[in-house]
Amino acid sequence: MNIKNILVAVLAVVFATGCNGQNKNNAETHGRASQQTSNTGNMSKSIVIFFSHAGDNYSVGVIDTGNTKIVADYISEITGADQFEIVTHKYDGMAYTPLIELAKKEAAAGELPPYEGTVPDLSGYDTVFIGGPVWWGTYPQVMFTLFKDINLDGKTVIPFTTHEGSGLASCASDVRKAFPKAKVTSEFSIYGHEVRSSKAKVERWLKGL
Repeated sequence: MNIKNILVAVLAVVFATGCNGQNKNNAETHGRASQQTSNTGNMSKSIVIFFSHAGDNYSVGVIDTGNTKIVADYISEITGADQFEIVTHKYDGMAYTPLIELAKKEAAAGELPPYEGTVPDLSGYDTVFIGGPVWWGTYPQVMFTLFKDINLDGKTVIPFTTHEGSGLASCASDVRKAFPKAKVTSEFSIYGHEVRSSKAKVERWLKGL
């Protein structure tokens, strides 16, 4: 075989090897992209609906960010969930003792204080986290005002609370009463004084869902 034929043969082998390697890489890349698309497609759309009280709080004193807000932020960071914060200025600037006395009166009377803003459109969400502090055995009454304005039929609803000894109290059962056609599950509670150092505890809960 002359030199020209040898060079042609070598180039043919090199070209074939390169094409096979490129095809293999393309196949692997396509497989990864398909897997990512599939995983994303299987993830349900979620939102965190919560009320959080800044200012004077039991055990932690005066705080700029409420305990429940911190947990809601953890949930959004870890899961990618959207947020809707229930806002009222009724309790702004109140010391802890007058606040809990007011909360007690509201709960006894079944008051429904107004919240600010517009009811969120929940039609595109499959999973709804609902969180708040425990005030006199259940969520703050302003949360029940919102409950009357939203429809969670057929959705997965996950209650959570921040507290200083009450645990879930009646929050989960009250959510079940408010939304009898929702699947209420995997409820979670955490001490308010722990939230700033217990992101890992929230993450373990979320991984177990």
